[in-house]
Amino acid sequence: MRLPQTEVELGVPNMMPMIDIIFLLLIFFLMASRFEQEERDLKVALPEVVEAQPLAMTQDLVVNITPEGTYLVAQQSYSEEALAALLEQSRRTNPQRAVLIRGDGRAAWKYGVRVMGMCNKAKIDNYRVAAIQEK
Repeated sequence: MRLPQTEVELGVPNMMPMIDIIFLLLIFFLMASRFEQEERDLKVALPEVVEAQPLAMTQDLVVNITPEGTYLVAQQSYSEEALAALLEQSRRTNPQRAVLIRGDGRAAWKYGVRVMGMCNKAKIDNYRVAAIQEK
């Protein structure tokens, strides 16, 4: 049996599968970046310094300190004991993980120092304090 003749192909590849993949990747990266940004969206007025390092978007454990001295990690409030346990667990699961301390400029400095002490006690050497460049 003879097959019917097909149209002559124009030599142009079908772009629809590639466009679908591009849109899926775009949606994936938009969602992934949104979750990372939530930690830095907490309304904390950072203190000013003369010279500051730029903040990189990494997989740091971000500890936010409110003006009242409340510790927030992933938008969940922690007591000092619970935060110390969280830092210890974080070191055990990922020894290379850094801690970013974001203290409100109006908060007492003792809360930031306590978080640094908890990091030292948990044997986390890689911790930083977030600040903004002075104008």
